[in-house]
Amino acid sequence: MLSARSLFQEIIDNDDSYQLFCSIAASGEAQGGWENARIAALVPPELQELGPRITRHGADEDKHGRIFNALLKKRGLEPVPVPPEADYTMLLEGRGIGLAHEKLGRDEPLSEEDIVVYLSHSRVTEQRAADQMDMLLTFFGDHPEVGKAIKMISNDETNHLAYCHEELLRLAAAGHGRTIHRVLRQCALAEIAIYRDVSLAVMAHMGRLLGWPRSKSAVLATGIRGLYAYERLGGWRRMVSLAMPERRGALDGPATAAPAI
Repeated sequence: MLSARSLFQEIIDNDDSYQLFCSIAASGEAQGGWENARIAALVPPELQELGPRITRHGADEDKHGRIFNALLKKRGLEPVPVPPEADYTMLLEGRGIGLAHEKLGRDEPLSEEDIVVYLSHSRVTEQRAADQMDMLLTFFGDHPEVGKAIKMISNDETNHLAYCHEELLRLAAAGHGRTIHRVLRQCALAEIAIYRDVSLAVMAHMGRLLGWPRSKSAVLATGIRGLYAYERLGGWRRMVSLAMPERRGALDGPATAAPAI
């Protein structure tokens, strides 16, 4: 029976597909670490209290990248290049979602609206990350090879999502509510399409590596397109709602150390 559990088990069990999976994850996390580090360095004076939390966010993302690379190393594998069509973070930037790398590369303070855009983008992408890690935690939290990594990353992603909710609610109360609503909607509608395209690309690569029959690849592609249809019809709204999280101050303090892999 084809299920999310059996699919990921198949990917984990094969060195080539595992290598691609970990390489894509490591690259995306490292990119997120760089972006957050640059944003933390360019926080405008009126929002300086956010700086340490953004730094913590970036440190967590860097740590996740190192964890995925350590998982590769433990199996005697090296990272492989990420196919452009499977590069989620760069495709988001290409659609104008988040802060442009060209802007982050300059040594000029960001504006308050830039921070609102950054947090709104993070609210959407961290929802996706938290959902994915919740699924992996359910299926593989006790896996002898990847379980420790999944547990830590899942906890971190929950913290990141809580932080986005809390900070956006504070900024909405300070008068940015209309901008937040507009940017969240824009980001969510773009993200669900990019997630569909990236998922189709990744599954196509996995299918070639694992020798899937056309029928299996077709079923998976239909499922991915079905998820997009659901999200386009209204599922995207879960990515834009804001509620005060149970975890308050989730990114206060230093990042936790990576577990021994």
